[in-house]
Amino acid sequence: MNNFEEGRVLLINKPLRWTSFDAVRKIRNLIRIKKVGHAGTLDPLATGLLIICTGKFTKKINEYMAREKEYTGSFTLGATTPTYDLESEPVNFKPFEHITSSLIKDAAARLTGEIMQVPPAHSAIKIEGKRVYELARQGKEVKIDPRKVTIKEFEITAIELPLVHFRVVCSTGTYIRSLANDFGEGLGCGAHLSSLCRTRIGEFKLEEATTIEEMVESFKL
Repeated sequence: MNNFEEGRVLLINKPLRWTSFDAVRKIRNLIRIKKVGHAGTLDPLATGLLIICTGKFTKKINEYMAREKEYTGSFTLGATTPTYDLESEPVNFKPFEHITSSLIKDAAARLTGEIMQVPPAHSAIKIEGKRVYELARQGKEVKIDPRKVTIKEFEITAIELPLVHFRVVCSTGTYIRSLANDFGEGLGCGAHLSSLCRTRIGEFKLEEATTIEEMVESFKL
């Protein structure tokens, strides 16, 4: 256990519907030390790479959080949702059948580079000490200022309307849910995030990650 107290970086493949803190809590219970934290939240409906630091390495969390991220996933055209993903029900249905591959690629190109992005109202950002998702759930109108983020690469990997599959490389602080919403606005038909997987954080890759089940099994040996 001293090994974990001295500090370890654990690469975890977060399961669907788990919160990032669910994964932290599971690891904390396994290694039986309190000092455990993650380097960058993944939403419950997202899967993929979660960096978990233990012991003295929790001091490195901000350093890992600042690194470039890569994601793959899909947007669904033709409707928006209040949370910009499938945490809430689709609304504002619009026709999407006329959307061509060239329109889709143009919309992605317009969102590539340095852009101003408004984080979702249903996010963990704090305004005056309160999480904005708590205010949003109370029905309060939340004004969030746009933030500058960098979309280094925005590749459309497949089109199966209404689904558009993508790969994005971006700076820290980027919300792929907001990118989905902005993408739909650019096309005029609306869109929401329907699947998301984080495949890389800096030099750390998803292929190197361990599942929660594999972690649990390793502790039985």
